[in-house]
Amino acid sequence: MLDPKSFRQNPQAVADALKKRGMDLDLSQYTALENDRRNLQLETENLQRLRKEASTEIGAARARGEDIQELVDGVQHVGSQLNAIQNEFRKVRDELAAFLLTIPNIPDESVPDGMDEEDNEVIAEVGEIPNFNFEVKDHVDVAQGLIDTDLASKLTGSRFSVIKGPVARLHRALTQFMLDTHVQQHGYEEIYVPYIVHRDSMEGTGQLPKFEDDLFRLDTEQPYYLIPTAEVPVTNIHRDEILSLNELPKKYVAHTPCFRSEAGSYGKDTRGIFRQHQFEKVELVHIVEPSKSWQALDELLSHAEQILKLLDLPYRLVTLCGGDLGFSASKTIDIEVWIPSQNRYREVSSCSNFLDFQARRAHIRYRPQVGQAPELAHTLNGSGLAVGRTLIALLENLQDVNGRIYIPEVLSGYLGGIDHINLSSEN
Repeated sequence: MLDPKSFRQNPQAVADALKKRGMDLDLSQYTALENDRRNLQLETENLQRLRKEASTEIGAARARGEDIQELVDGVQHVGSQLNAIQNEFRKVRDELAAFLLTIPNIPDESVPDGMDEEDNEVIAEVGEIPNFNFEVKDHVDVAQGLIDTDLASKLTGSRFSVIKGPVARLHRALTQFMLDTHVQQHGYEEIYVPYIVHRDSMEGTGQLPKFEDDLFRLDTEQPYYLIPTAEVPVTNIHRDEILSLNELPKKYVAHTPCFRSEAGSYGKDTRGIFRQHQFEKVELVHIVEPSKSWQALDELLSHAEQILKLLDLPYRLVTLCGGDLGFSASKTIDIEVWIPSQNRYREVSSCSNFLDFQARRAHIRYRPQVGQAPELAHTLNGSGLAVGRTLIALLENLQDVNGRIYIPEVLSGYLGGIDHINLSSEN
């Protein structure tokens, strides 16, 4: 959420900054509400003044022994007017707050101009793209029935999968490897969180109200939602808290399933497990003091990158342009891993700095010094990594002509010390 005071002082500057996102913000609704808020506030202050003056006059009249009934009736009338105005003021204030919840974060000055992924800026390519002397298979054909979307459709419906045997073990090994790397080498605190959250948590990180259609909502009396990413519960751990400076930075890692309806993605990436309603990620979350948030983004990015380096998978870094930027992010750098069957890089992690945007929504603050007023913290997050898409990259980049998948050394210990899986012998 943007700073309401800054918005109030110069709404046109905010509208101009959001043009980098390709957004044409209509300020007419805001201007009308803000005018109402200002007028109602003035009326409230005026009525409060009149009530105070009348109460003082009643006291003086009583002391003089005069009949005060007419004055009392007048105070009651002013009180009734004040209650009505205050109710209207609260209504307008809530409408203004709801309006601000729909406004995305302002892009950082370093974010490239552009409207979609075609305008994103490649900043680095790491590793060598493999050359195959045989026809490359995609992950579905490599796994030969061990990634079963037909069975999942029988159980649930489309955009789900059942993963079996050695591929399921490889998926589990990847998850454990990612968690261990981030905890043991990068200093994160591992945390286990609920997969279901309420509306306040979704609003705190910016999923609501903007992305209501992309979420799975439970049919319960209280609105509960399946999490679209561990970012939601992990960031909200410190909602409505004031942290001390020596508690920062907070660095959390969590492995969870993620649930997304993909309302705007029907017809895209329908083969295999690339785009699913349910998938798994290892998520990294930082909560830091503002002066260190850009340094934290570099650190978070390097931690996510390290997973692909250790797996020896080729990837590239891409800075998202304004038009491709997520709702809450001020700046995002994607990590895209090479997918041979598609002959292109695909996103496996988005590392974002939200500045104080989420912290303002979730009231996450810290106290710079004892006795000083609390200030908003900065939040960041990124996948370290999306497990299913990393699995796809392993199956495709490390395949051979005989149906074997070579196991990177860092994963071998999680799979009993083997150096390859022969998927052709599993069926």
